[in-house]
Amino acid sequence: MNLDITKIMRLLEFTDSTFPVGTFSFSNGLETAVHEKIVYDAKTLEEYVRAIATQAAFSDAIVALKTLEAVNNNDYEDILNADNQVILFKMNSEARLMTQRMGKKMAELSVHIFESPIMSRWLDDIKSDKTPGTYPVAQAITFGFCGLSSRELFSAHQYGVINMVLSAALRSVRVSHYDTQRILFKLTEETAKIYDEVKVLDYDDMNVFVPMADIMASLHEKGTMRMFMN
Repeated sequence: MNLDITKIMRLLEFTDSTFPVGTFSFSNGLETAVHEKIVYDAKTLEEYVRAIATQAAFSDAIVALKTLEAVNNNDYEDILNADNQVILFKMNSEARLMTQRMGKKMAELSVHIFESPIMSRWLDDIKSDKTPGTYPVAQAITFGFCGLSSRELFSAHQYGVINMVLSAALRSVRVSHYDTQRILFKLTEETAKIYDEVKVLDYDDMNVFVPMADIMASLHEKGTMRMFMN
């Protein structure tokens, strides 16, 4: 562990599920998967969360890592390009809504916490509709300011995705805290191997063949039983 204490604390702060960017409002389609009886216990929940985490690793996480490179190179145009890559890759409207709401909220919080010319400029461009303002890009700009590495960024991104679904599961699936923590522990053990695959990838390598997730999101848009926005 080469991280100093301040960097560890920054990593904890911006990864904490209580960091108010609205993650509690979304379930990544889990609510509909439960309603359709695709997810109904700890085993099926683990399978679902693994699929969502893999989907995120080979799409949004690639963008986050590329954005961090752009931040470290002070290449603002590349940051805007990364932001658009996220939106272009989202097949359903709720996924686009989720990433934009969380991204803008993180940008708004960040400019109140620290002074970053890049984040301030990016937030202004979001407000003027010059860029979509997605969450992976917001994470990368924040982590770049804090001096955190691509490994830490990837870990935080994946942890957030997994924890978001598991948090929603406690409100919609017949599982306990013991079940969700066991799943979290198991899936985080798989993250290092995935990072070694993802860290060398570019935008053209983004892939996400989890069609059921998009079907769940499409059904959710017209569903009547809703606790979550997604």
